[in-house]
Amino acid sequence: MGQLSLFGAGEHKADLIDASFPTTRYQGSKRKLLGWLWKSLSHLPFDTALDVFGGTGSVSYLFKRAGKHVTYNDALKFNWNTGLALIQNSNTRLEITDIERILGTLQGQSYPNFIQTMFPDIYFTAEENAWLDRVIFNIGTCLTDPYKRALALYALFQACIIKRPYNLFHRANLYMRTAQVDRSFGNKTTWDTPFEAHFRTFVNEANRAIFDNGRPNSATCLDALETPQGHDLVYLDPPYLNKKGMGVDYRDFYHFLEGIMMYETWSEQIDLRSRHKRLHPQASPWLQPSSIHAVFEALIARHQESIIVISYRDDGIPDVSQLRAMLAKYKSHVTEARLSQQYALSPSRSHEVLLIGQ
Repeated sequence: MGQLSLFGAGEHKADLIDASFPTTRYQGSKRKLLGWLWKSLSHLPFDTALDVFGGTGSVSYLFKRAGKHVTYNDALKFNWNTGLALIQNSNTRLEITDIERILGTLQGQSYPNFIQTMFPDIYFTAEENAWLDRVIFNIGTCLTDPYKRALALYALFQACIIKRPYNLFHRANLYMRTAQVDRSFGNKTTWDTPFEAHFRTFVNEANRAIFDNGRPNSATCLDALETPQGHDLVYLDPPYLNKKGMGVDYRDFYHFLEGIMMYETWSEQIDLRSRHKRLHPQASPWLQPSSIHAVFEALIARHQESIIVISYRDDGIPDVSQLRAMLAKYKSHVTEARLSQQYALSPSRSHEVLLIGQ
């Protein structure tokens, strides 16, 4: 466990972390908390780390910057793509020639029109839908390197998110962008900026984030209870379930991006009864009050030989005392750190809590 950190002894270097990791508008992102997280975790004796619910990849990236051997995991394919692009990838970047091929039109090519026909007037304009169909096809056709393809898809996903009201796909609300009315929220300039401009910006951000920490880092796309055992530290940041029993369903919030990852079979996965053409719902034990306690404990038991770090809100289900009790069944030493937070789309303040079981 004596791997040399990229940071000096006792340093937290939140500025370095934040400056290198790309911007994100992803629900639940820990990007702004990285300095606090590292201050809370840097003293722990670990060399290998597993990030079970990887999401944006910001925590995995923190561990990678610290010189750790990192395994990023997420059950959603579009999130796994982020882990492939920014965590597993150590050297590959998109070149100017790659970008121009992606954004160009292949001579004599008949392009698909799936998004144009399935999602008219739902998320993007007709012109934007045609752009998406073309660029998705070009990414799959012009890029054979898996890391270049992952980087291009990453930039595309960020461009899709930034052009959406609320940065989500939970409603068919294109009218919020296009209506000629006074607005008290959102950024119409950002919404109206062409996809191509956003795409180029996010490619540049992703390219700047690529580095080699000298470790064989990896990205997996597994259910949480199938993640590999044996890491020194396991970081758990599962979907948040509030006291009313309402969970954050990332698959539903970002179903459009998940669909792009399976573009050729997307039509088979769509719930045509839904107004916003979401994917067929999938039940998750992490989103049900009746099952979340059991699945939390099963995951803790699975990784009981590792240092376990749980990141959660203090107003959720299970509550902090219940999570501490679960950890205490397997760990002799449980500590806690708290940080007051105002979360997006939440009217009240609560605390981000870190529980560390050793």
